[in-house]
Amino acid sequence: MKKGAPPRFTFKQRAQIWLAYRLGRLLIGAIGRTLRFQVEGWDNYQSLRQANQPAILSFWHDQIPVATYFWRNRGIVVMTSEHFDGEYIARIIESFGYATSRGSSTRGGVRALLQLKRRLREGRDVAFTIDGPRGPRHKVKPGPLLLSRKSGCPIVCFHIQPQRYWQLGSWDRMRIPKPFSKALVRIGSPFYLREQDSHQQWMDTYQREMNRLGC
Repeated sequence: MKKGAPPRFTFKQRAQIWLAYRLGRLLIGAIGRTLRFQVEGWDNYQSLRQANQPAILSFWHDQIPVATYFWRNRGIVVMTSEHFDGEYIARIIESFGYATSRGSSTRGGVRALLQLKRRLREGRDVAFTIDGPRGPRHKVKPGPLLLSRKSGCPIVCFHIQPQRYWQLGSWDRMRIPKPFSKALVRIGSPFYLREQDSHQQWMDTYQREMNRLGC
């Protein structure tokens, strides 16, 4: 188990976190190496990198396993919750070359957003599971919009659709790609918030973009 495990968890929970981390890392790495990715819209992301413009990446919670492998080793900073499941998710993604910022819409959110703003200023991309940590499933939350407004950085939504997968019975209906499956990656165009638009207009635009990519 990692040193310095958070004291807020019991011994049993820390053991479960350690086991979930080990199994998750093994599963994602083993399956990920067999996947065949087809990418649409890569230029939307690459153009920002060439311009040294950091981005706020956004995706659904049910895509964590496949997204973790696809975006690995890019130093992306991911917002993860301070809940029990957020702890082992953080450890798994850190092993694939990500950094984490702890917080959520229900706990530690302001602190985490300030951390992400600093990371954007450093030139690093950040990412959100926009319907996490507890749902509702496939409903956007305002965190990335607030961060975009404060930082001036664009939001880039993406969706990854495995052709074949197992679906868990969790609230997000997590999808685990089956080995050797094809996976379609759709990356949207960067979008910035317009000051003349209302908060509800921002939320509606955001939801439409996420829905469009998932079609």
